[in-house]
Amino acid sequence: PLCLEQGLGVITYSSLASGFLTGKYRQGKALPSSPRAKRIQERYMNEKGFRVLEELDRIAAARHVTVSQVALAWIMARPGIMAAIASATSVEQVRELQGTVDVQLNAEEVGALDRVSAGL
Repeated sequence: PLCLEQGLGVITYSSLASGFLTGKYRQGKALPSSPRAKRIQERYMNEKGFRVLEELDRIAAARHVTVSQVALAWIMARPGIMAAIASATSVEQVRELQGTVDVQLNAEEVGALDRVSAGL
């Protein structure tokens, strides 16, 4: 709210929650043995985090796009967000993320994601 009040744009960092919002880390799926995976598990792999993934999955399937694209489109739908930094480790991931520019979420989709993520 402060940035909006002051007319400042925001650039988000770790926009895909260290890979969690890509759908890479799923309930019941073995995690890599790394400090990063441990942080993701502690921070996001809980009931609320998995509900967010379920909603991202639902929207992605309905739109025939990827979970990552929906997650970034959701971030970009926020007032005042000018850019979202998302890391990629392959050319394929870069291409996937570029596809986000064609994804515009409607108010119902943004609202659903906002509701399931409240307090996360």
